[in-house]
Amino acid sequence: MITQKDCELLAQKGISEQQISRQLECFEQGIPYLEIASAASAGKGILVPNEKDINLYLTVWDAYMSLDHEVVKFVPASGAASRMFKDLFSFLDSSSNEPTTSFEKEFFARINQFAFYDELNAVCKEREQKDIPTLLAQGNYKSVVRNLLTADGLNYGSLPKALLTFHAYDGETRTPFEEHLVEGYLYATIKRNLVKIHFTVSEEHRALFENLMKKKLKTYSDRFNVKYIITFSEQKQSTDTLAVENDNTPFRDEDGSLVFRPGGHGALIENLNEIEADMVFIKNVDNVVPDSLKADTVLYKRLLGGVLAELQMSAFCYLRLLKDGVYTAERLADILTFVEKTLCCVNPAVKDMEDTELVLYLINKLHRPMRVCGMVRNVGEPGGGPFWVYNADGSISLQILESSQIDMHNAEKKAMFEQGTHFNPVDLVCGITDYRGVPFDLTKYVDPSTGFISSKSKNGKALKALELPGLWNGAMSNWNTVFVEVPSSTFNPVKTVNDLLREQHQE
Repeated sequence: MITQKDCELLAQKGISEQQISRQLECFEQGIPYLEIASAASAGKGILVPNEKDINLYLTVWDAYMSLDHEVVKFVPASGAASRMFKDLFSFLDSSSNEPTTSFEKEFFARINQFAFYDELNAVCKEREQKDIPTLLAQGNYKSVVRNLLTADGLNYGSLPKALLTFHAYDGETRTPFEEHLVEGYLYATIKRNLVKIHFTVSEEHRALFENLMKKKLKTYSDRFNVKYIITFSEQKQSTDTLAVENDNTPFRDEDGSLVFRPGGHGALIENLNEIEADMVFIKNVDNVVPDSLKADTVLYKRLLGGVLAELQMSAFCYLRLLKDGVYTAERLADILTFVEKTLCCVNPAVKDMEDTELVLYLINKLHRPMRVCGMVRNVGEPGGGPFWVYNADGSISLQILESSQIDMHNAEKKAMFEQGTHFNPVDLVCGITDYRGVPFDLTKYVDPSTGFISSKSKNGKALKALELPGLWNGAMSNWNTVFVEVPSSTFNPVKTVNDLLREQHQE
């Protein structure tokens, strides 16, 4: 039962009653598993470029960037870093005053190797009147951690990853925010010496991002002789989703108000939809390395861009022919081969289509957003990654799936998942305008049935939450998707603070 108070809250958030009804249906009916045909692999859905291919695509990218195209680097940066310090929070809450786990021991043994060490040491001197070596020698381990994590110190436990000090250089340190500025210059400088980067941020941290930008932007503009255009957006309240009780009725707060939760990173398709660009690079905020290791990252970003530029040129040419009616039976066969072999979209039904029906089918398959996704070979347990998936029209195409989207109770599907050779490091370049230069409405290419229901709690009371289709999963389900193998050296995420001690993050 929706009350007048509920209606006022919905209006404030920009959420319709129809959306609420659809969300309640999702809870009632559950999220169906996707029907997978097989895992994608090298040569079977994943392009593995050789040296000749690499040089070709780099040449294509340089030619593309020499023209007046709009390219934007898009960085989801709103996540708080609290999970990065989970082990240190546990240490603070523990009864032990000295490190006992291997994680804690490594943190303190190598604490001077963190890029934030000097900042932390200065805070300890100010608040404790002692430096870090003295505090550790006296067994005051928890004082050091408190000064790192809490608001009285550096407040790293509550800040977003983008604003933490990750890397140290001679004479300077850098946050991930700054490393993305450097990356943007290295592979996304467009004509007129412009570098455009967009960060999605949380409302509570936006001012901190803007302050850091004002403080640092001139340094990097002068260093690289470019003009940066940095923009920010926040996840829209209209993408929040309703929380429900275990019986799928709306969960209400103590004052009777409906409870909503953020819809997950899939909500950012709305933010991406507002970006004015021909191509957009998407990469997670914590996947950055020092300058000495950036070469592979830059090379393969340019390569992915070249692959997309090459594919778009062909797709746009074919679309113009089809739209103008300037084609022969042989040309239709060529276009179909492109869709099936290059864009990896196969439909057994095409063999029975008349030419007119085939033309409409090809236009439909070609006239949609396109993305090229870097894929890294699995080196441990297989995770979410590239699969061949059945679509509603009977075709089979490439998708990025998470394990939650696959029926692991089905032995055949579980085996397909476990046979996966690659995983998705969130390394995408996206073409979001059509052959006429008109922006696609990206919200029309989302598969709403690919969300995820999770168990959460509020004030100690269990609830169920609905996450929207993931940004690079269901939110891009109906895009044309091509997978390209990239080396593991391009994937260096920071999931815990001790990851910063890995050689990939030490200059």
